[in-house]
Amino acid sequence: QVQLVESGGGLVQPGGSLRLSCAASGRFFRINTMGWYRQAPGEQRELVARVTSGSSTNYTDSVKGRFTLSRDNTKNTVYLQMNSLKPEDTAVYYCRASALIRPGSFYVYWGQGTQVTVSS
Repeated sequence: QVQLVESGGGLVQPGGSLRLSCAASGRFFRINTMGWYRQAPGEQRELVARVTSGSSTNYTDSVKGRFTLSRDNTKNTVYLQMNSLKPEDTAVYYCRASALIRPGSFYVYWGQGTQVTVSS
């Protein structure tokens, strides 16, 4: 079993910044891909950014140049630095991780979600 603990959401004005963190803990051999998804009211959940165990990252187009995803493999933690936030970034942000919990078996886990609200 893998637990993902998220932190860092909140209310911020347009143009402001927030930093989300997600730490994985539990019983696993290693964490493969980690990342953040978001879901706005009435919308489908969408990828924001993800990083592989080799630190290769990709971002959805709408956040490129504004968001930066980083990873600390020693802590099994990812950080999403969000700058120049816009009202359209408002959503519940979910951490997602793919974990190797037994040889040859990867499972996907989700965090509980953290609210990010961008409003004046």
